[in-house]
Amino acid sequence: MATKVLVIGACGQIGTELTMRLREIYGGEQVIASDIREGSEEIMASGPFETLDAMNKSQIEDVCLHYEINEVYLMAAMLSATGEKFPKKAWSLNMGSLMNVLDIAKDGKVDKIFWPSSIAVFGPTTPKENTPQHTIMEPTTVYGISKQTGERWCEYYHQKYGVDVRSIRFPGLISWKTLPGGGTTDYAVDIFHKAVADGNYTCFLKEDTALPMMYMEDAVRATVEIMRAPEDEIKERSSYNLAGMSFTPKEIAAEIRKHITDFSMVYEPDFRQEIADSWPSSMEDIAARNDWNWKHEYDLSNMVAEMLSQLK
Repeated sequence: MATKVLVIGACGQIGTELTMRLREIYGGEQVIASDIREGSEEIMASGPFETLDAMNKSQIEDVCLHYEINEVYLMAAMLSATGEKFPKKAWSLNMGSLMNVLDIAKDGKVDKIFWPSSIAVFGPTTPKENTPQHTIMEPTTVYGISKQTGERWCEYYHQKYGVDVRSIRFPGLISWKTLPGGGTTDYAVDIFHKAVADGNYTCFLKEDTALPMMYMEDAVRATVEIMRAPEDEIKERSSYNLAGMSFTPKEIAAEIRKHITDFSMVYEPDFRQEIADSWPSSMEDIAARNDWNWKHEYDLSNMVAEMLSQLK
């Protein structure tokens, strides 16, 4: 049976690049992009597109039946910093969309789901260094609360109803193709745009705030790999820790200076500092490496070189 894919939230930071990668693998016509608004020219021209509200279950069902979808990637979400401004809206979108897709799978209308979790599931009481797969989770943001609750629902639907749902706890994601989407780790994307355009950047986090990060190329590849892994290899049905690199604003600025020697940075921490302080500074991902052979390819130096060469 041919793989037919629906990407919900295909116009977001991860969704855009994931959709294009899936179309390369399965063919343009096999991957239906959907979002509440139309996407980039590339998304619209390379395959089918449906305007879809992730909160509308019957709309999702109709698209799944019409295209005979067997895999759904639910990428629609309100991220951490935006979520703190609109907490109930964030909860409603992040939880409602997941329950819609889980129920459609429970009813046998699709075979497999990917849903992204986040390092935001962890909180101030979580071990900061090499945060393990199973540990204390007491998130303090509405985004983190919704992602932690989502993990519990995913595991519940797998155990009770046999739903094949797969998930990754993404660290901060860095890409040159899409602009920041309202997350706390987005300084690590914005810094490159400002470095190339202006030669300076005002950072909203303190210089020594270490956070787990990943280059988008690795994140997209991990998503594809976990979904293509044999079902019996996926042991964690809540979500997998995923690690790439970990750095501070000061460290990324120093790396950028190797390419743009007069680059300067000042620090003006805002409300996002408190969010960052509640998250791990580094993660361990032994489970992902053991269960489905995950390996990252990008570290700080080759990621910075790649970002600057693409943006220039």
